[in-house]
Amino acid sequence: MFSHESHPGYEPTLPDQPSPALQFDQLDQLPGRDDPPTIELGPPLPEPGTPTYPYPAPAPDEPPGPLYVVGDVHGYLEELLAELRHQGLIDADGHWAAGRARIWFLGDFTDRGPDGIGVIDLVMQLAAEAAAAGGYCRALMGNHELLFLGAARYGDEPVQSTAGTASFLAAWRLNGGQQHDLDRLQAHHISWLSRLPAIAIEDGHLLLHSDTTAYLEYGESIPDVNDAVHKLLADEGVDEWWDCFRRFTKRFAFRGEAGPMAVHELLDTYGGTRIVHGHSPIPYLTGAVHADDGAPPHIPGPYVYADDLAVAMDGGVTMEGRLLIARLPVN
Repeated sequence: MFSHESHPGYEPTLPDQPSPALQFDQLDQLPGRDDPPTIELGPPLPEPGTPTYPYPAPAPDEPPGPLYVVGDVHGYLEELLAELRHQGLIDADGHWAAGRARIWFLGDFTDRGPDGIGVIDLVMQLAAEAAAAGGYCRALMGNHELLFLGAARYGDEPVQSTAGTASFLAAWRLNGGQQHDLDRLQAHHISWLSRLPAIAIEDGHLLLHSDTTAYLEYGESIPDVNDAVHKLLADEGVDEWWDCFRRFTKRFAFRGEAGPMAVHELLDTYGGTRIVHGHSPIPYLTGAVHADDGAPPHIPGPYVYADDLAVAMDGGVTMEGRLLIARLPVN
């Protein structure tokens, strides 16, 4: 079973040799960069021009397309491309092929896997292509987005943790941060990541990254929560940012006898009839982390639990599970 003790990254400490803080206005000093723009949190960059694709223009009264959700990707770009193709959502060249379909990524694009920036670039590309086709591709902010942005902005600047002094950079490394992702981080990535919503609702599904009630601490409506998180990223200091990251790293609120009550608390506050989330790998939720024969965990699909009120979408791709994409509603 999952435990904080077996995953020390949940209360990280500073490395023996701290690295200099990577400030947002110092990204141009990284090796291999050709005069990138200065990076700082502030007003979001304008949306890139919407490209034209050979899709028929949707009729004004045409109903929305099918709704899909994507679980945690964690840098596994090739697995993501393979599953998107399998579902018929992209073509052989990696371009949007889903027409008016709607896709929500549930967060955690980076860390642990080999190409987090490649994942972010793909999702940004699909967002533009989907809009041209009359659909959309959107994403939530996960705890690893908060961690990645914090590592880029604050580096080894100390923060107060329950385990003592820590830093974003140390925590990011302990939680699978990949230096090549940090080296490739650009202004447009930070602008896009920093304005992702923390919570959304679609077709009666309350979409969250984390299986926690910590969202309630940031507001009593979806706009309030998202505004609070965006304001924190733009205006607050390192300790407030760290506190937000720690809150959204909590998990397992929907398990056990009290789980349905926690789900109802969120649904009663924000609306919807069911929660769909990522964050906690399904093998941890079910207790089937490793088979007796050492085989990878068997993940047949999304995990419905908490009296059918919650759907878990993290298939455990980082532990030889699956990268899950599902069409909603899940039975």
